[in-house]
Amino acid sequence: MTDSSGSPPSAQPTAPNPADRPVYVIGGGPGGLSAAYALRARGIRAVVLERSDRVGDSWRRHYDRLRLHTTRRKSALPGLPMPRRFGRWVARADVVRYLEKYAEHHRLEIVTGVEVTRLERTPDGTGWLLHATGGRELTGAAVVVATGYNHTPRLPDWAGRDTYTGEFLHASEYREPKPFAGRDVLVVGIGNTGAEIAVDLVEGGASRVRLAVRTPPHIVRRSTAGWPAQYSGILVRRLPVGLVDRLSRVQARVALPDLSAQGLPRPGPGLYSRVLEGAIPVQDVGLIDAVREGTVEIVAAVEGFEEGEVVLADGERVTPDAVIAATGYVRGLEPLVGGLGVLDGRGRPVAHGARTPANAPGLHFTGYTNPISGNLRELALDAERIAKAIARAGGASRLPTT
Repeated sequence: MTDSSGSPPSAQPTAPNPADRPVYVIGGGPGGLSAAYALRARGIRAVVLERSDRVGDSWRRHYDRLRLHTTRRKSALPGLPMPRRFGRWVARADVVRYLEKYAEHHRLEIVTGVEVTRLERTPDGTGWLLHATGGRELTGAAVVVATGYNHTPRLPDWAGRDTYTGEFLHASEYREPKPFAGRDVLVVGIGNTGAEIAVDLVEGGASRVRLAVRTPPHIVRRSTAGWPAQYSGILVRRLPVGLVDRLSRVQARVALPDLSAQGLPRPGPGLYSRVLEGAIPVQDVGLIDAVREGTVEIVAAVEGFEEGEVVLADGERVTPDAVIAATGYVRGLEPLVGGLGVLDGRGRPVAHGARTPANAPGLHFTGYTNPISGNLRELALDAERIAKAIARAGGASRLPTT
């Protein structure tokens, strides 16, 4: 790993000869590291550009309680298993350790402290020009964009939010429940993050925890009789959507209690239909019991703020001591590639993995979907496909043979 304070060859403009151009990988998270390894395994020089000073930066900033909802075996990146001592559900800190070891084990070429701000085709049309911090201009044969699904925190434009006098933070800023012990907290959003933070707050001693819900989610057990939900996701991924919706509806009625009386009715749209819309099921890590016992109270969605109060969709007004907005993230790709015509109306890449946009050959994206079969598993599969496509296209500089 190379710090940007020096002058490594990868941080200098590369030679104009296309054969001397490496593949640049933008982002030192799981997607970027696995792509760099897969390219290296095929003898192709890959340089990872990471804007922070360490790999796995986004994982370092997640809340302490977080554990993977996918199994250790199905979450490993290509070329290095996760250690058995991490257990079946790997903790956030162990994911960080694994990513550090992965980069070291595979001797990946990583330049830290370099943020790529814009991509464009080279004037001769044979590669990509990367504009980066410090006035750098780097020329690559191909580019793999892996800046992460959870890139930029998203906050709704709630009217009157500046009038709220309590503590307000996005879930990306939440680390542990200790600062909220003895306090009344409203968590907004019932994705996996919001659900888990709500349970964490209860167990950490918050005096009252409310969870604001706009659309009731599908909830699944992380594991049933030793069978992980991820395994079911892998098995059903290629089945017809309607069939999976029907099967999951039956399973939910058998395995999960009806929480309608507590404010969480069973969703109308099917589970897989919602997944294809971008709504991943909430994996239960204590939410069901907390809602059933009343330690997490379900309330209506937040509509706005007024005179220091939080206004809910049903007209109720509440005055919590703190509001934690678990309202998700946006991909944040527009500054980087917004002028290339490679994003759809929601800011997502129009092509993913081995496929490249028709007007942008050699530009690959990985990690911008949220698959039911597990994000890390799909990143690992994507890495191999991307490396194969780049090797087939040719033109990138090769690693020296030993």
